Amino acid sequence: MSQIYRIEKPDLSGINTNEIVSRILKEEDIVKISFKASCPVYLAWSRFKYLKLSANFSQEELWALVKFMRKIQSQKSVIKNENGEYFTWLNLPGLEQFFHEVDLNTGGRLFASAKDIDDKNKFKFISRGIVEEAIASSQLEGAHTTRKLAKQFLHEGRKPKTEAEHMVLNNYKSMLAIEQQYKNQEIDLDTIFELHSMIVKNTIPAGEQRRFRNDNDNIVVSDGEEKFIYFEPPNSDFVKQEIERLVVFANDKLGESFLHPVIKAIMLHFWMGYLHPFTNGNGRLARLLFYWYLLKKNYWAFAYLPISKIIRRSPAQYGNAYIYSEQDDLDLTYFVDYNIRKIKLAIKDFNIYLQEKSSENKQMRKIAKTKYQLNDRQVQLMQYYCNNQDEYTSIKMHMNIYQISRITAFRDLKELETLGFIVAKQVKRNVYYYGTEKIKELFK
Repeated sequence: MSQIYRIEKPDLSGINTNEIVSRILKEEDIVKISFKASCPVYLAWSRFKYLKLSANFSQEELWALVKFMRKIQSQKSVIKNENGEYFTWLNLPGLEQFFHEVDLNTGGRLFASAKDIDDKNKFKFISRGIVEEAIASSQLEGAHTTRKLAKQFLHEGRKPKTEAEHMVLNNYKSMLAIEQQYKNQEIDLDTIFELHSMIVKNTIPAGEQRRFRNDNDNIVVSDGEEKFIYFEPPNSDFVKQEIERLVVFANDKLGESFLHPVIKAIMLHFWMGYLHPFTNGNGRLARLLFYWYLLKKNYWAFAYLPISKIIRRSPAQYGNAYIYSEQDDLDLTYFVDYNIRKIKLAIKDFNIYLQEKSSENKQMRKIAKTKYQLNDRQVQLMQYYCNNQDEYTSIKMHMNIYQISRITAFRDLKELETLGFIVAKQVKRNVYYYGTEKIKELFK
């Protein structure tokens, strides 16, 4: 039988908080202690207890100080639990500087190589971000597929054959719909149902779609072996009541004080995950809402950032961010801090990607364009083949990647075949194009 998972907490019952805080204030640098507990990572007791911060006080006494400081500095969010208690959060060190960087040029200057993102390349980078997000978000929810196979499946544009492929395709279409359509409109309960149906299409029974879960569904979040239950969602009556507040909050009509859009998007992410309104697909929907809100607020650069790809590197930390926020005095800062750090990593990853692309043999591009008159799509395909020698493309894949007509895709590939850079091979009813040795001539 599964048991409820509880985070580690020290016994502070024997500590007079006011007295110990007063003593520490006189003898120790509390700014240093508070900073160590919050930067570079917002620490829980399980990690704080190992810090060596004072020879005069026990770790429990120092933790009492930290909890006291967090309490007096925190602000109430609009999110509450079943008991009517509100989650709180702290404005962490460095957040204001980060928000300033995000706000420059609606997020575009987040990237060191932003000059390389012109209108011609914008769709290519958005497409890459959406594909990577669709794959990673599905993998986080248990889709058994590799990134390589999932990308190949999406680029081929064929019908999904497995549940994992359905999940990836659903996520891809949902992200695309957010970027092209939903970002231009407010949401309501019907929109929530629409997005959820898009995410879970062909992966759960029809009877579980377009309805909120009920208490008899017995939905919990547990480990794979069902040894521990990490989260029991709130009762269904509470969920129906609160999701209406979530919708009003998402549309900026709840009357709350100003929140930076990044913080608000993170809160929407947490709130949807916490309410867990459906039997399946809650995590994907929560992350979708995160993107919807930021794109709606014209933070267009986030369309390039597959946050789930970064989260997938530390799924346990992602789960803990939820758990600690719920169990450690409703401190939402754990979730905010985790997501801010992952956004920064996603920006760093994208900058590296941009720099690699911009420095990818400029001489090759010059030769390809002047000697062979290749267009940008053909040049990019040659660069791809150079780095992925065993890969292939097809007319349909070329169409999907660059969003071009069949005639244009055929012309691109036929020209490359005539020049000897690719060779066509018939595989059953499909024609695939593989790179040849001649490609190496472009990289001399």
